[in-house]
Amino acid sequence: MAVFTAVSPADLAQWLKHYSLGEVIEFRGISSGIENSNFFLTTTQGEYVLTIFEKLTAAQLPFYLDLMRHLAAHQVPVPDPVPRDDGALFGPLHGKPAAIVSKLDGAPQMAPAEAHCIEVGQMLARMHLAGRDFTAYQPNLRSLPWWRDTVPALLPHLDDAQRTLLSNELAYQQAFFASTAYAELPAGPCHCDLFRDNVLFTAAPSGQASGVRLGGFFDFYFAGCDKWLFDVAVTVNDWCVDLATGQLDPQRSAALLRAYQTVRPFTPAETRHWGDMLRAGAYRFWVSRLYDFYLPRSAELLQPHDPGHFERILRERLSGAELPGIPTLCN
Repeated sequence: MAVFTAVSPADLAQWLKHYSLGEVIEFRGISSGIENSNFFLTTTQGEYVLTIFEKLTAAQLPFYLDLMRHLAAHQVPVPDPVPRDDGALFGPLHGKPAAIVSKLDGAPQMAPAEAHCIEVGQMLARMHLAGRDFTAYQPNLRSLPWWRDTVPALLPHLDDAQRTLLSNELAYQQAFFASTAYAELPAGPCHCDLFRDNVLFTAAPSGQASGVRLGGFFDFYFAGCDKWLFDVAVTVNDWCVDLATGQLDPQRSAALLRAYQTVRPFTPAETRHWGDMLRAGAYRFWVSRLYDFYLPRSAELLQPHDPGHFERILRERLSGAELPGIPTLCN
């Protein structure tokens, strides 16, 4: 459990005076995540999640919370921030911004089948389209500028082959991001971290053919305005990958991409640069996992993810092996 900031019962009681949520029934830390302190909160009014933001500032936070409110209002199943009695969506707790959001039903599916990928693909496209009229702007804070700043600090910790790969791919992505083709890719608010453990599934209604029903997307605190194709690539690199090898599963990949296109068809430019964006998605998480592994912050209990997983994925995307492309709906 990554709890960076401890909250005592007395701390909680004092902080909840700003809300009208009834009496506390249960409060416990969440055993996942490495960026914020998260807690399940159950009161006589319902079930919620309390998050203390360890790195995001009070100036940055409105983008994330307002985006979640916007998506929830557009029938995208996401946690809905709970206003305080003064109408604010967050307030200070131990000197850090903190917020309460509604708790979604369901559980993650860590061994997804094609049916799960179909649900995720359709909802991701719905989310992208729902964000088109969201007026606030916040760049993806873990994109190219952060890579450029972070990679030099990582190089001393790596072997020669890793240093070469990390540096060469950064140069490739810098050129790609500076290209006219990249500029043409459609963009908007993106989740940017839609891994298996950030999606919930519930029991499907009786008679539903697939037996799968998506409960919602959560953990939007890496969200930002980016290319929609990047968001899709990040998602495919997790939902459709063989965890042992980093290879894409053609069936799951095709299922997710076809489902996405039933809501928002890809542009020709997106289809041409699918391989480039899969590399970008793998690189982003290799860099961030290296950062968390070699330059960690203190926490009550912190278990950084294995950076080798996304090194394997990046090497696989560069291996020259046949890469499943974006299928057309008529195929």
